[in-house]
Amino acid sequence: MAALSLHGAAGAQTKVEKNAKAVKPAPEKPKPNPDRHQFGIIGHSFHGADGKPGSGGEAKLKQAIADESEAALAFVVVTGIKGVEEPCSDRLYARRRELLDDAKRPLIMLPSASDWSECKNSAGRSVAIERLNRLRELFYGEPASLGVRKMPVTRLSSSAKFRSYGENAHWQVGDVLYATVNLPANNNHYRPEAGRNSEFEDRLVANRFWLNRLFAMAKREKLEALVLFSEGDVKALTQRTGFRALLERDNPKADGFDEPRKQIAILAAKYPGKVLLVDTDLTAPTAVPEIEWRGNLGHLSLGSQAVEVTVAPGTAQIFTLQGAADEK
Repeated sequence: MAALSLHGAAGAQTKVEKNAKAVKPAPEKPKPNPDRHQFGIIGHSFHGADGKPGSGGEAKLKQAIADESEAALAFVVVTGIKGVEEPCSDRLYARRRELLDDAKRPLIMLPSASDWSECKNSAGRSVAIERLNRLRELFYGEPASLGVRKMPVTRLSSSAKFRSYGENAHWQVGDVLYATVNLPANNNHYRPEAGRNSEFEDRLVANRFWLNRLFAMAKREKLEALVLFSEGDVKALTQRTGFRALLERDNPKADGFDEPRKQIAILAAKYPGKVLLVDTDLTAPTAVPEIEWRGNLGHLSLGSQAVEVTVAPGTAQIFTLQGAADEK
């Protein structure tokens, strides 16, 4: 009987072992990526999809901000606070500042040409420099974003040599560095008249320093990507090289984006990560926007549209568009 009991126990143990082998362990759930996030971009709400002045721009901007506030976004970048036909007045600037301050998400305002570089006084003379300085006082005086939830940013104005350029700011989310660059869509505010380009030339110097600093920072910190926001499209993906570049160098039509385009192309070629250029130039096509890549350099143009972008560092496709809404 004892031997029989032992045999029975051994048989039961064998069954238990077989059953244990038959039950496979549950697969481990993929660990969430702590650097994964989303951000929103609102194009120029004060113009229609065709690039022409539109109506109801303030209502469109307010609705776009409300829509983005409902999403789980790390931040939102908005281009432009007024249309070209609206007055460049302190009262209007202050009203739009209040509108932006109501955003629930951290909000970065990117200045547009209609905000300052196309402003004129009652005599028809340009007041671009004075209006840009006023915008800087009202929107870029603090080391933080706009909106209810503030996000710390570092401004170019923190450098002693470039105290005026608060609109150029950078911030970091996870393994990605983000930055704004003041490059207005009206040919970068290049003026063909002789002796009228002091603002343009001074800003070229400031932006040159800024871009060098951003790429050096991203490379030093071994960040996976750098994203640059501007209103104007510098057309970095169409940068000419070789003999064709020599032919175009003497083109009598001055290109206000020539220097930043060349600089970005050179710096991106030396950077091991991804570089995404985002602009809201009003000459952008009305179709659903998409990111175009050439090597490690990508380009996204929105015009008056709004999109949300999912950022997934460590994946083959780090930037993915979630949707586009045409601001008509």
